[in-house]
Amino acid sequence: MKRKYPVIDMARTGQNIKNVMRLKGFTVKDLQNYLELSTPQSIYHWFDGRNLPTIDNLYALSELFHMSVDALLVGNRRFESKFQNDMYRRILTYYDRFAELKAG
Repeated sequence: MKRKYPVIDMARTGQNIKNVMRLKGFTVKDLQNYLELSTPQSIYHWFDGRNLPTIDNLYALSELFHMSVDALLVGNRRFESKFQNDMYRRILTYYDRFAELKAG
């Protein structure tokens, strides 16, 4: 059944947070310290799509990453900008190539 309202894709949102974290040069330990979490488990649960960050943590991540909360969330909205998604994919591709060249 197709929902009539927008929903958040937990798995894709977790991957988005992981990718942004990597692009911005942060580690899981950096996020754990910034959010004052006792263990990093919740961050790994976000990455796996098992849970979403709390609203407070999303708000804090948006500040840390210098981007809107809405940009961190991935859902099924109809009006998501194709331009922004394409641009983001290109940046990730360039980053991955750069990381490969740097490692090799």
